[in-house]
Amino acid sequence: MFAPPSAPSKGKGGKKAYDKGNNNNAFEDKKGPNKKSILRRELENGMEIDDSEIARRFKSKKYQKQAPVVTQKAIEKAVINVDPVPIKLLSEKIGKPIAELMKMLLLEGVMKTINDSIDFATAELIAANYGIELELKADKSAEEKLEELITDESVDNTEPRAPIVTIMGHVDHGKTSLLDYIRNSHVAEKEAGGITQHIGAYTIEKNGQTITFIDTPGHEAFTSMRARGAMVTDIAIIVVAADDGIMPQTVEAINHAKAAGVPIIVAINKIDKHGADIDRVKRELLNYDVVVGEYGGDVTACPVSAKTGQGVEDLIDTINLFVSEELKPMANSKIPARGTVIEAKLDKAGPVATILVQNGTLKIGDFMVAGSVCGRVKSMVNDK
Repeated sequence: MFAPPSAPSKGKGGKKAYDKGNNNNAFEDKKGPNKKSILRRELENGMEIDDSEIARRFKSKKYQKQAPVVTQKAIEKAVINVDPVPIKLLSEKIGKPIAELMKMLLLEGVMKTINDSIDFATAELIAANYGIELELKADKSAEEKLEELITDESVDNTEPRAPIVTIMGHVDHGKTSLLDYIRNSHVAEKEAGGITQHIGAYTIEKNGQTITFIDTPGHEAFTSMRARGAMVTDIAIIVVAADDGIMPQTVEAINHAKAAGVPIIVAINKIDKHGADIDRVKRELLNYDVVVGEYGGDVTACPVSAKTGQGVEDLIDTINLFVSEELKPMANSKIPARGTVIEAKLDKAGPVATILVQNGTLKIGDFMVAGSVCGRVKSMVNDK
């Protein structure tokens, strides 16, 4: 017969003393079943447990997947767009601590703070020390970005625009008077001494064709104005007085037109005056490589009189014919405006500029950039 198991003896403080051989079982009883054993027991007993309950019970750190360790890709090449290079920027580009870069500079005898910059050559040497190629690629200026935006246009959006015709020639040869007759105006009478002293821009419509005329001063003091007028034009009309012939500013106007690469039409004015010699003017033009059609050249010469209007309609027809057959100027009205500031002045209402829009559409409220000057369009007026 087996003796019954002896009751556990009490130790100090009335606590039960357990046999050393039963310590494991006693520990399990004290610890109790874990979550895994409880879940297994419930499944064996046929209890229904949904997926959310299973997920909740096993939602512990030991069942969670550890996030993968992301290794930083080695930098082989970095692009810098400024020179000198800020140390902070260099640190970001090559992925090295700022303190490490400053220590390297210090070892080379260069004292820099965290907010200082270094020249690109030094930055390139530091990057090369880490096996990184550093490239300097300067950002485009605002003007260059704007130019790309404006010139990035589709041919499908272009439409015919009014040709720009600049009237040039010697002082007092009747340039403004000729334009006055075409416009039915009296601008020449309002000019000081009857001499044009600024560039005027006017738009007229003749025979169904819109033409923009630019009137330039003929006086020798206004050379730069004549040069600007030649650079923005599609056609240059050289006005020569039939009684005076070729004069110094006439030669200058011819040279400006040739330098700008624009076609020339010669208007031989004042044919109503006594002593007018049209053939002499045509012969004198040969000395400056301006060969009219009668002498086998491709330059058209139109005898006109700004006083009586004789030959003016023929001049307009010549311009329209040349535009329709040769030039065919086009523009895109759906893009930001691009043009040329012909002249500017400071008015009591503020800065005023005479602007010739050659492409796009300019609206009130638009911002403009001209060289290093910028501004906003507050109002617009035309020659009407």
